[in-house]
Amino acid sequence: MRILFAGTPEFAAAALAAVLQAGYRVVGVLTRPDRPAGRGLHARESAVKRLAVARGLPLLQPPTLKDAQVQRVLAGAEADIMVVAAYGLLLPTPVLVLPRHGCVNVHASLLPRWRGAAPIQRALLAGDTETGISIMQMDAGLDTGPVLLARPLPIAADDTAQTLHDRLAALGAAALVEALHGIAAGALSAVAQDEARATYAPKVERAEARMDWSERAQATERKVRAFNPAPGAWAELRGDPVKIWRARAEAAPRDAVHLPGTVVDVAADAFRVACGEGVLRIEELQRPGGKRLPAAAFLRGFALARGERLG
Repeated sequence: MRILFAGTPEFAAAALAAVLQAGYRVVGVLTRPDRPAGRGLHARESAVKRLAVARGLPLLQPPTLKDAQVQRVLAGAEADIMVVAAYGLLLPTPVLVLPRHGCVNVHASLLPRWRGAAPIQRALLAGDTETGISIMQMDAGLDTGPVLLARPLPIAADDTAQTLHDRLAALGAAALVEALHGIAAGALSAVAQDEARATYAPKVERAEARMDWSERAQATERKVRAFNPAPGAWAELRGDPVKIWRARAEAAPRDAVHLPGTVVDVAADAFRVACGEGVLRIEELQRPGGKRLPAAAFLRGFALARGERLG
């Protein structure tokens, strides 16, 4: 099959690498335009672009796919199928219908759960114990098309957005190749999603990452894991935002009553903060402009006292 591939971050690059490893012919790659990043705001190439350039693949970086000239270029590729993985641009109907087998999407959830931009973070925030990969036939809706293939993945109790992303990227790459084999052989049947079970995973906003100490400790721990590595769960300590990178929910000390956000105790390697129910044991954190530090190293340079409050 002649394949057009559209994707941008590392998750998509893993899928593209698997397609190439499987021996499929990639006749074109689309990725988002280079974006300024870092302190110097230098243009940064996407992971997919770096791979495409390294393999000598035809590359396009259009700001939109609604442009008629871009659509003519895509039509000229005469692709049998278009694979989309975390691309970041909407595919208009003229593009969806171009390839003979249409367009398929590699989505990091078990659809119809967690349609949208942030399925990994939303699954962690919700306390889901399972997620997975869906290979979906794309239509004009937001992750609403029928599912060609689904592969589940357990969520570990200590998974962060990064560790879960990495395992899903590997699973997605394998599932995509399996689906392409099935499509080529005419062996897959698309199954419509159950709309009654649909949930949505909107883009993560930084304001969501601020700790709400009135929540249960389990919810605050899930927030730490869901927003690691970005944007990073944070709280205010002595007027400065402090990021919390690793933490565990624990039961509150017996008969102890503390206002949420209060430092309950300080040990050599961690400190505990009162929540609406239970306490959060904080084990790794970062001050503004500083490095991520284990709590033991942080506390050696920052004399935190029992009874202080985090906002």
